[in-house]
Amino acid sequence: MATVSHSNPDMWGPLNEYDERVQTRQLREDEHQRGIVQSLQDLHDMLKDYHAPKVVHPSIESLKSPSRSLLGSLFHRQPPKKRTQLPPNLPKGLYMFGDVGSGKTMLMDMFYDTLPHNITSKTRIHFHNFMQDVHKRLHAMKMEHGTDLDAVRYVAADIAEKGSVLCFDEFQCTDVADAMILRSLLEALMSHGVVLVTTSNRHPNDLYKNGIQRESFIPCINLLKTSLRVLNLDSTTDYRKIPRPPSGVYHHPMDKAAISHADRWFRFFGDFENDPPHATTQQVWGRNIQIPKASGSAAMFKFDELIGRATGAADYLELMRSYHAFVVTGVPGMTHRERDLARRFITFIDAVYESRAKLVLTTTVPLFQLFMSPDEVDDALEGGRKAGSVKHAEEHEGVDDVMRQMMDDLGMSMNMLKNSSLFSGDEERFAFSRALSRLSLMGSQEWVEQGLGMEDRGGLDEKLDWQRLRSRWREDSM
Repeated sequence: MATVSHSNPDMWGPLNEYDERVQTRQLREDEHQRGIVQSLQDLHDMLKDYHAPKVVHPSIESLKSPSRSLLGSLFHRQPPKKRTQLPPNLPKGLYMFGDVGSGKTMLMDMFYDTLPHNITSKTRIHFHNFMQDVHKRLHAMKMEHGTDLDAVRYVAADIAEKGSVLCFDEFQCTDVADAMILRSLLEALMSHGVVLVTTSNRHPNDLYKNGIQRESFIPCINLLKTSLRVLNLDSTTDYRKIPRPPSGVYHHPMDKAAISHADRWFRFFGDFENDPPHATTQQVWGRNIQIPKASGSAAMFKFDELIGRATGAADYLELMRSYHAFVVTGVPGMTHRERDLARRFITFIDAVYESRAKLVLTTTVPLFQLFMSPDEVDDALEGGRKAGSVKHAEEHEGVDDVMRQMMDDLGMSMNMLKNSSLFSGDEERFAFSRALSRLSLMGSQEWVEQGLGMEDRGGLDEKLDWQRLRSRWREDSM
């Protein structure tokens, strides 16, 4: 595994490099590609202030499975796995995917060669070679210490010692042996403070398609989508001049990249050329709703400005009649202490969904933790196990995976919520489940592209159909 020491005293970043190549005509100015480079710059800026924690190797004894008699194993379940803790200051890495010719290698070069001076060691390796090296190390560990050992955690600590930034070229999974260990390997690397940056030909959802025991690989896909910022390098074509941003509509945590994420989507959905961003007011039943920033058919709010005030369904419906897209920044996690905020936010989500509008969010926590903290999820899971409505710990991959499933599985949501104290009745629990499900749907490419005249969606005819649907919704909600 190739690791090099690196110093960049001039703090030359990816955007500087990109601008120079455009000026010297090595590259042609491309707004979509510039958006990708801005994401690289965002991570570069976060890394300037980042110092990875000292790697602490686990002892061999701590990696061995607890011995248990046959009789004991018949009557006792395995204790739940401890949740892997990631350093609170760990910058969110990048997962860049695109077809051949989308510039993956050039962009990775640009990022890797301009890492800031405090990143004193870095590793870049082809993913296939990386996995071969990992399997050799695992084999050597098991030959020396036996097979009843979680060798992945030990190998991850070895790798983490050699660099705080790990760059993979051509991330893929075609082998069942890789699929079985990837989630725990990547999570262990990040727990030691390693920032991951990777390129791939495929979106995480398309990795290991039709592979043996693919269901066991789903937790790894969820980890990639939650812990890395997924960027689409392929420039999509639509009827407007501005290419769509490279990342999805939801972003966490509230890091430096969150600002550029919100601004780019606001520009995409707005109309800066004909209607520059401005503050305005909307009247509802004789009182004013302040819109801090509007452009064209898009409105942008901080969470406190929209949900923190005494607003309700009538306010949200009026906003839906005037705007087709909403950017809401700084959405917090809402536990039982913020129950009123959670109810109000769910009402807003329902209004956006029913009006077929677009929604962009920057959040402090992953989407699946918006309404329940990890501790509350633990309590709800334990209650569900005792009631028989939720599987036991050894039958699923962990709390986070159950919560991710909730966004697509209303039944699982209801089972979880029956054992949660966050909402007081079945009606509220159903509203919560529905909100997660709707957020998941509104984050899909199909929802975002609907009504924009995208060529692969039917172009102008599809755009007109969507406008007629919006118009009918406005009439029905009068």
